[in-house]
Amino acid sequence: MIHSRIAGTGSYLPPRIVTNDEFSERLETSDAWIRERTGIAQRHIADESQGSSDLALEAGKAALQAAGARPEDIDLIIVATSTPDFIFPSTACLLQAKLGSKDCAAFDVQAVCSGFVYALSIADKFIKSGQHKCALVVGAEVFSRILDWNDRGTCVLFGDGAGAVVLRASDAPGIHSSVLRADGRHSGMLSVPGNVSGGKIIGSPFLQMVGNQVFKFAVKVLDEVGREALAAAGAGIGDVDWLVLHQANVRILDATARKLGIPPEKLVVTVDHHGNTSAASIPLALDEYVRAGRIKAGHRLLMEGVGGGFTWGAVYATF
Repeated sequence: MIHSRIAGTGSYLPPRIVTNDEFSERLETSDAWIRERTGIAQRHIADESQGSSDLALEAGKAALQAAGARPEDIDLIIVATSTPDFIFPSTACLLQAKLGSKDCAAFDVQAVCSGFVYALSIADKFIKSGQHKCALVVGAEVFSRILDWNDRGTCVLFGDGAGAVVLRASDAPGIHSSVLRADGRHSGMLSVPGNVSGGKIIGSPFLQMVGNQVFKFAVKVLDEVGREALAAAGAGIGDVDWLVLHQANVRILDATARKLGIPPEKLVVTVDHHGNTSAASIPLALDEYVRAGRIKAGHRLLMEGVGGGFTWGAVYATF
């Protein structure tokens, strides 16, 4: 039987760091207010010249190096993003050209903050089909482009960045199970309700969120989908070495871990210095803990995301 395993991880954060103090200089907020409600101290913001494909390129190159792979080894590229460079071509195709990975399949996945989990699940199934052997799966976002910088309820939450994994065919199990869910009836809780028509913006081009509703919904579905993924693999809570959640805010992270019954020392937390990077947050967090030597070969990971749509999902894997 063909399995898929994560062979390498990589990430990239733009050089510019925006601290909470910068917001307090022009908004009615403070470092203490932001930290207390979100756990965030700083976030990275992309330069005007950088698109999601540029961030994805750097993360992808790092993941390839970690996996000992070359661009020509890749036969599938999937980029999870809600902030593509263009309407089309896809960010994945732009990344393919920048990497020099000729002729492989390349496409984007749009599931907002669940995007990386969706993309990883899709790549796993492509590899298990036997038609692909080496996939580059990337989450890349420049959420700074869709924020109203005068709305303290949203602009302080998000940052830019990219994370990537190389997924390879293997005889040994790596990804054990994945569960993907969505419910469009809740789309109004978190959205960017605008589009371009005739060269004009129709609706709003800025992110809008009903924070208290998102919190309750997120904790509920993350608990449910995590248990589903574990059950599908014949595993239990005790079989989780690391809980790698979408880094939305520290309150959601803590509440979800408590509801699942996973101790705090097994919870991956990077939101304090990354902010919410949407589809990039899980692979960014994963790469940080791998490179720090905390996540090691053989560790069992429960990776979960929830985002606008609403979408949510979980992947249970052995690293």
